[in-house]
Amino acid sequence: MEYGFLSLLPPVVAIALAIWTRQVFVSLLFGIWLGYLILAGFNPLQGSLDTIEALVDVFQDKGSTRTILFSALVGALIVFVQRSGGVEGFIRFLSHRIERLSAEKEGRNRILVQVMAWVTGLIIFVESSISVLTVGTIYRPMFDKLKISREKLAFIADSSSAPSCIIFPFNAWGAFIMSLLVAEGINQPFLTLFESVAFNFYPILALAIVLIVILRGKDLGPMRQAETRVKNTGELLNAGAQPMVSEELTAVDVKPGITPKMRNMLIPIAVMVLMMPFMLAFTGWQDALAEFPEATGLMRIGRAIGQGSGSTSVLVSVLTSIMISIILYSSQRMFSLKETVDMILKGISEMMPLALLMLFAFAIGNVCKNLETGLYIAEVTRGWLSPALLPFLVFIISCFIAFSTGTSFGTFGIMMHIAIPIAIAMDAPLLMTVAAVMGGGVFGDHCSPISDTTILSSMAAATDHIDHVRTQAPYALIAGGITAILYLVIGLVA
Repeated sequence: MEYGFLSLLPPVVAIALAIWTRQVFVSLLFGIWLGYLILAGFNPLQGSLDTIEALVDVFQDKGSTRTILFSALVGALIVFVQRSGGVEGFIRFLSHRIERLSAEKEGRNRILVQVMAWVTGLIIFVESSISVLTVGTIYRPMFDKLKISREKLAFIADSSSAPSCIIFPFNAWGAFIMSLLVAEGINQPFLTLFESVAFNFYPILALAIVLIVILRGKDLGPMRQAETRVKNTGELLNAGAQPMVSEELTAVDVKPGITPKMRNMLIPIAVMVLMMPFMLAFTGWQDALAEFPEATGLMRIGRAIGQGSGSTSVLVSVLTSIMISIILYSSQRMFSLKETVDMILKGISEMMPLALLMLFAFAIGNVCKNLETGLYIAEVTRGWLSPALLPFLVFIISCFIAFSTGTSFGTFGIMMHIAIPIAIAMDAPLLMTVAAVMGGGVFGDHCSPISDTTILSSMAAATDHIDHVRTQAPYALIAGGITAILYLVIGLVA
């Protein structure tokens, strides 16, 4: 640990800049440059050249490269299911079912429609943006008809998107986190991620609170006022509210002349989701056979999934899904070859910010490893910080960063590289520490007013953005407070 206190500067400065400027990309890049400036003995020219090489070197790691490719290619799949009418078909299917409920008792319908909105957000865990847009588009007319506030719709859409994405990690979220785990020397990233879900209290509580609020009909503070307003006056929005309209954000329209069909979305997504565990088992089969020769049947499959390559699995899964989509749409004579290629390129271009964020996250992880940042923090805090308190502190810090920056992925990219080495060095509970980083990141994605998902939820529900943030905040703070207490109590008692 020859760099001592200096090893703290890259991540700390990156966090501070991200909070101050709200520009996560610039902040991460500056943190990376500062790290290599320190490694180069404060030679600015050498530090700058080393920074460029470090960004290039990220692609020397096959796992990181596969994850970045997956993140870009999943954009093509998203464009496919929208342009082909798959999302529109799904919306029409559910809308038709919901309309049939309108002839029945209104009181029961209010609860049932809200539960259906919650379930819809839960099952569309492939991408949080599609989740909130679908929930808002499908359920807004029925919420309006049943006099359920737009704020409640935004709350349900927001609180069922990011939490479900992190709990069911067969998506870009899971691929990114598994790659971060591999970068920190975790040999079984999928198994670690899967087992950490049991300690990922915040998203579980966030989902549960939504369901409890729906079933019990007990609203808190600003949400109670919003619901009372709609019931008594019929006004869907507060006086002076400036609703955000989701139509402005509809990125891809259905191709003219195509009849929307739900299967054009369900089949590609089902292929991708089902391919992931299959590929995990396939890629980990030989390692599981060598390490656990006594395992048979389902136990061997489970061991193989735990040993599998997450980055290979997600990349092959999305490529398979894209190929199946092309075959499916070609059989219906939807798109020409040029249109297909254009859609793939459009989807990739839309996901470039995420791919770039991953590149920077991997690079700052490498510089922190070279500076031995985690080991230095562990050594300095060993005398006063109990390992049992680490998950609690990591969760609080992650919440603060994510709320201030509005990005869960940026929080993951910074905090995983700090928290995991400390947990390993201090023999702290690793699974709980990993879960604390993820839960804190989701907290920010869930309730920060500058989070893209929070903004999308306001747009999807066509409600005032600040009203959405105000009405959702009490529930988010309750889930966050309970989570912090759980980490503290379990750490002290276990």
